[in-house]
Amino acid sequence: MGRVASVVERLDHYPRLQNDRNVVDVWINTHDDHVEITNQDRELADTIDTLVDGSQKNNVENSVVDKPTIITEVQLYADGGSRGNPGPSASGYVLLNMNNEVLVQAGEFIGTTTNNQAEYQALKLGLEHALHDFRAREVHVYMDSMLVVNQMRNIFKIKNRDLWPIHQACQQLVVKFHKVTFDHVPRELNRMADGEVNKALDAVVRD
Repeated sequence: MGRVASVVERLDHYPRLQNDRNVVDVWINTHDDHVEITNQDRELADTIDTLVDGSQKNNVENSVVDKPTIITEVQLYADGGSRGNPGPSASGYVLLNMNNEVLVQAGEFIGTTTNNQAEYQALKLGLEHALHDFRAREVHVYMDSMLVVNQMRNIFKIKNRDLWPIHQACQQLVVKFHKVTFDHVPRELNRMADGEVNKALDAVVRD
C-alpha cells in the first residue's frame, strides 16, 4: 500500500484502498464528469499490476505463488475462557471440513477480558480464518456459549454494552459468507476448542 501511495502521488490520481487482514482491495475511479475509462486510469492500473507482480517474484521462491486452499463449507468449533472473569483470557477455535477432518486448530491469548468477550473473540478469529484462508462460503458454528449463540441468532438482546463492538464485528463477518448457522453444543462436544484455550492460557499465565 505504501508503494502504491507513492505512485498515486506522482500520477495525481487517487484510488480507494482497503486493507482487510492479508487482502488489499484497490478501486480506481474516473474523477471526470464522464464515466469513460481514461488513460490515467489505465496507467495507474498497469503500474499497480507491475508493483504486485514484482513483489510476488521477490517474496516467493522460484516466482511460484501457491494458490489458497478453497474449501467451500466448513465446521467451526469456538470457545473462550477467562481465569478470573475478568482476568487473563484466551480464545480457541477448530475448523473442520464436512468429513470431520481437522483443517486448523489454534488458540490465542487476548489479555484481560471476560468469559463472554473471549467467547466472541474466538468466534471472530474462526470466521476470519474460514473466510480469508479457506474462502469458505458456508460455515456451521458450534459453541457451548448459549449467550453468544442466541445473540448471534438475534434471539437474546445484548444488554452488556462492552459486547457491542465485538458482536458487531462478528455480524460484519457473517454477511460476507453465503450462509452461517449457529448451534449450541454441550461443553464435552467442544473439547478441542477448549483445549486450545487452555494451552494459550497455560503458555502465558503462571500459577
